[in-house]
Amino acid sequence: MGAVKTKRMPRAVREQQMLDAAVRTFGQRGYTAASMDEIAELAGVSKPLVYLYLNSKEDLFTACIRREATALTEAVRAGARPGLPADRQLWSGLTAFFTHTARHPDGWAVLHLQARTHGEVFAAEVAVMRAEIVAFVTQLILAAARDAHRDPDLPEREVSGLAEALVGAAESLADWANATPGVTARQSAATLMNFAWAGLGDLMAGRRWIPPDDSGPDTGAPGAQTGRTSPVT
Repeated sequence: MGAVKTKRMPRAVREQQMLDAAVRTFGQRGYTAASMDEIAELAGVSKPLVYLYLNSKEDLFTACIRREATALTEAVRAGARPGLPADRQLWSGLTAFFTHTARHPDGWAVLHLQARTHGEVFAAEVAVMRAEIVAFVTQLILAAARDAHRDPDLPEREVSGLAEALVGAAESLADWANATPGVTARQSAATLMNFAWAGLGDLMAGRRWIPPDDSGPDTGAPGAQTGRTSPVT
């Protein structure tokens, strides 16, 4: 009996089929434990065909990182629709982020866990995506500050730090949400908005929290300086 012939399909379609199988395998089993044999079997192709299309396990993993990073970045950008008030843009962007990570848990595991822990080359690929999202959030906060004040005293470096903190919180919350049954994307986004927007909202309104004066001992005596919110100069 002759060998069964596989159905011919365009190279791009076949390659995406292989990437789908690879993301699922890497995401669930981890980069080290995943084998090209099981990826090929899951994709319904031969292992030599996987090597023909994607060269090596390292190249296949890199292709997975790039595809998932692009998809996540595009989802966030599409979610934060321009023209909305600052809080609505941030809300929409966060909802899009958590919706995407919930719908693609294996892709998120590849980006946030596997790629960061299996070599500098892979980590660098994720860093490019993360830097793009941080830059996008930075510009969103800056635009909101300009809308709130004609001449805001909100240095871009400080805004970049705020964006880094916000993105880091979103990443951790996505891990928690994917591991906690019943948590929706809207609930995750609302949790982060309640955590972050109160502080950002004060900045947008021109109020800044001032650290306490730690130059002397804190005796708790009346009149001792404590942290406070103050109008931006």
